[in-house]
Amino acid sequence: MNHSPDTLLLDRLKEGDESAFEALFEKYYKMLCINAFWFLQQEQEAKDLVQTFFMDIWDKKLYHNFEGDVKGYLHTAVRNRCLNHLKKQRIRLDHHEAFFSMRETAGHDEPEGQDYYKQLHSSLDNITGQKRMAIQMIYLQGKRYQEAAEEMGISLNSFKTHLKRGLKLLRSTVQPKKY
Repeated sequence: MNHSPDTLLLDRLKEGDESAFEALFEKYYKMLCINAFWFLQQEQEAKDLVQTFFMDIWDKKLYHNFEGDVKGYLHTAVRNRCLNHLKKQRIRLDHHEAFFSMRETAGHDEPEGQDYYKQLHSSLDNITGQKRMAIQMIYLQGKRYQEAAEEMGISLNSFKTHLKRGLKLLRSTVQPKKY
């Protein structure tokens, strides 16, 4: 049986020993922050991501998933979280760019464009309940469908239905500028 320091630490952690968790944190926090920084290129984002990861390890008892190479598991988990974070940022940026390009395409500086922009905001204000919440979560907050559905406390299919109906209402009330 392998009695490496990590194996002993892991055994103590699985028994609920908080000092073992603190030792794990102290041992790997800096290394994981450096790894996260390599992906994110933002020091504070890297630290926040690793901190959240360690909170999840303790709160969600992720340490029960640890088998064998703890260092490898931690490194892979942080890398995956970084990649997911970057993907969310890219999606959020794409949604914002789409929203603002729609505004520019409408000729926001021209009187007709201002009308279109006002129509868009007015229509968003008139959409109520879960349809509006679905549109805001996806297009303004950049959330994934599953994440938004869970936050709203509804199934993924119900969420998609609310989003589809909300977009249909939005499209029917906003008339794009004719060229």
